[in-house]
Amino acid sequence: MSFASRLRPGPALCATLLLAGCVEAPPQAPRPVLPARDMVAAIRAAGAREQSVIDVAPLRDPGVSALEDAARADERAGRFAEAAAKLDQALELNPESPDLLQDRAEVAIRLHDFAAAERLARHSWSLGPQLGPLCARNWQTVVEMREQAGDQAGASAARKGVQDCHKEGVPRY
Repeated sequence: MSFASRLRPGPALCATLLLAGCVEAPPQAPRPVLPARDMVAAIRAAGAREQSVIDVAPLRDPGVSALEDAARADERAGRFAEAAAKLDQALELNPESPDLLQDRAEVAIRLHDFAAAERLARHSWSLGPQLGPLCARNWQTVVEMREQAGDQAGASAARKGVQDCHKEGVPRY
């Protein structure tokens, strides 16, 4: 028997190679499941529910307003990184804007950057009116981030912060 005839694949080798091609790759680790409820919607609902006598609406630079509007459009379209970049540009122009900081915190949640979201919300609260709808959004962000971290005591304390944002008006008869 010649050397070349010994190298010819036999039927067993062919069958083995064919079966080897049928083997599936091992399954990949499952992706983390997003929470069943939308944290950003809960945050915005907290602001919308807050019917405090206080509601501060700052005057806006037209350039900042354009960036903010474009960021909202990007967020609605699911382009969260682009929305974050536009809000970052707006914050470069107006770094101590509590509403921009809160908007950026909400986009950070969409990007799953929970530490930044809580930091931005707390900074927004420290610069803001500490009453009214923005305050409620700030503290609801902290509630959501503490719950995300499994810190129920922190979430409970933050819920108290949401309640403290409300200021009753003077009754008028």
